[in-house]
Amino acid sequence: MKILITTEWYKPVINGVVTSVLNLQRELTDMGHEVKILTLSNTKDSYTEGDVTYIASVSAELVYPQARLAIGMWSEEIRKLIAWGPQIIHSQCEFSTFLIAGKIAGELNIPIVHTYHTVYEDYTHYFSPVKKWGRAAVSAFTRKVLSHTQCVIVPTEKVRQILLRYGVAEEIRVIPTGIDMEKYSHTLSGDERVNLRLQLGIPVQAGVAVFVGRLAQEKNLEEIISMLSLAKPENFRLLIVGDGPHRQALEAYVDECGIRDMVIFTGMVSPDEIYKYYQVGDVFVSASTSETQGLTYVEALANGLPALCRKDECLKDVVKNGINGWQYEDFNEFSEKLKLFLKPENREMRFKMSVNAREGVYQRYSSGCFAANVLDAYAGTIRKSAVFGMMRAV
Repeated sequence: MKILITTEWYKPVINGVVTSVLNLQRELTDMGHEVKILTLSNTKDSYTEGDVTYIASVSAELVYPQARLAIGMWSEEIRKLIAWGPQIIHSQCEFSTFLIAGKIAGELNIPIVHTYHTVYEDYTHYFSPVKKWGRAAVSAFTRKVLSHTQCVIVPTEKVRQILLRYGVAEEIRVIPTGIDMEKYSHTLSGDERVNLRLQLGIPVQAGVAVFVGRLAQEKNLEEIISMLSLAKPENFRLLIVGDGPHRQALEAYVDECGIRDMVIFTGMVSPDEIYKYYQVGDVFVSASTSETQGLTYVEALANGLPALCRKDECLKDVVKNGINGWQYEDFNEFSEKLKLFLKPENREMRFKMSVNAREGVYQRYSSGCFAANVLDAYAGTIRKSAVFGMMRAV
């Protein structure tokens, strides 16, 4: 099958959309399918490198950090993709590249499958002064965009319910995004773990909570920082791995809370090295409720790192209380579970949770399983489109 994947985001950017696209591209190619990527160039020039087509674009930073808008809608590169003749388009974003996907699909009379990665109602602070207005705009925008697709893939039941609330009428399939298990099959030795802690300025015997992700306002990291400043666990560090537009504000808030000696910002870390930073910790923490699935939760569990996260529908059947971590609802619960987890006498409990974390993820979230489910969605959509085409012809 010839498959065109369209996305605003692609490497070297590191986020959940890029991770999903790269894993899907690799797995589908390994299965023998032809896969090409259409994404945005960081310049006003369009060009092609291998199987990736970069479309000329300009900055849209005023709308969202690092966002860009295409300006090369009918470039020679797009005509080459049409000549290549994809059988289906899998769009990953709702803006410039989605418009291009629509143009190509119209030219070739092929269906579009779309993955809805982002719950935009949690991002209204970027474009609307009033949250209620922002949510209404998001609902209308989402219905309009998805009406041009034939199948919508969502990573969790939480997102499916949101789309149904918006009034989306297209077929919706729940397919959890997979991760590359091979990347997390490496385990740090005791010496490697100690050495990395020392490089990061972490005492060898300290308890360490790890957050991995983009440092943006919607991640709600202030909640974790605030609760740690109140709980004040002894001999403890919070390791914040990643970068983003909210980092400066977070560092200022750490100083305001008086816990600068407790918090370490690593900045951006290579995807090939990220497993080390998960494994240097004792527990993964997050207070975000804006996730559609939260790949970093899954990655943490795959690295044997139990999770302590704010309760959210996207974590249903992912973080299981007392099995591979806890979902907390308030400060008292967060503080109680953190202290329970860090007590030296609970070493056996931590080991059991770590084993449970790895085993549960490996059974459910492999990128191979993800690709197989997506391929089934492609096949079903192509069949349905063919039947619909015949009915219209009659």
